[in-house]
Amino acid sequence: MPRPTGRVLTLLELLQSGGTRTVAELAGRLGVEGRTVRRYVAQLIDLDVPVESVRGRYGGYRLTPGYRLPPLMLSDDEALAVLLGLVAGRRAGLTTTQRTANETASAKIRRVLPKHIARRLDTLLEALAFTDRPGALDYPDAGLLLTIADGVRHHRPVSIRYADRDGRRSERTLHAYGIVAHEGRWYVTGKDARIGEDRTFRLDRITDARTLPGSFEAPAGPGPAQRMLSGFATAAYRHQVTLRIHGTVEQIRARLPASVASLEDDEPAADENQAAERWLRVELRAEQLDWLPAVLASFDRPFVIERPDELRKLVTALAERLTSYAHRS
Repeated sequence: MPRPTGRVLTLLELLQSGGTRTVAELAGRLGVEGRTVRRYVAQLIDLDVPVESVRGRYGGYRLTPGYRLPPLMLSDDEALAVLLGLVAGRRAGLTTTQRTANETASAKIRRVLPKHIARRLDTLLEALAFTDRPGALDYPDAGLLLTIADGVRHHRPVSIRYADRDGRRSERTLHAYGIVAHEGRWYVTGKDARIGEDRTFRLDRITDARTLPGSFEAPAGPGPAQRMLSGFATAAYRHQVTLRIHGTVEQIRARLPASVASLEDDEPAADENQAAERWLRVELRAEQLDWLPAVLASFDRPFVIERPDELRKLVTALAERLTSYAHRS
């Protein structure tokens, strides 16, 4: 479904086409209830769009005659949120008709933006990647996103102030490869110039960013999203887990995505009939193991735990609990 911001913009477009539109007509076009239409109208009025309420049998809503969307109606933050919402919508499994409407709305917004804002937003969209169909995203500070995107596009170092998950603060120089939206969060991935290794940083933990003089050469190979997922799967955690699961890549990835585990063929298929289901080696790292037994049980596929012993004990304990529950009368 389109995001609420997209529906508000569609409502504005319908009203700009002229005439009075009834609540029922607008609700039908937007795919919402009448009270939602009234809420969207209130949002337009809050943005100083002159929407008039027309009473009577053929009443509804209309714009003040002669009104047109002004170039400065959207601030940098508002324009960023709207366009990112539309871009995310293209990845959210929309129908062909919805995708066309989405792209049309995006183009219309771009046309009314001041040129300097449009250029900076284009820079951000070029630097952006998604790991999968995006969920609900919390949008970080617009200035922060645009500064990092400028570093990505022009291969300029970026100085960031960062607080890790334990609250420790540091200042780092980052050679940013790309901005990635993953499971409702935003990340930037690149090389930490001080240690010379690839790192991934959550944008909501970056308190400040500024581009620095100089340039760097972007690496060849996997794109930013794949680099980030690989980094997540191999990050240092308390437990290192190695499994062998008999199934398909799709079956395993449905419960252990690339951001959690890495896969490799334990015994390559000898023919096409064996290719669908085969023994696959699964490696992952985790702070806690208590969630894994239920995941393994949900596969309903043969598996072998190579390490650690603690996971074997947890799986055995789960099996014993389930058996005891099954024999209760």
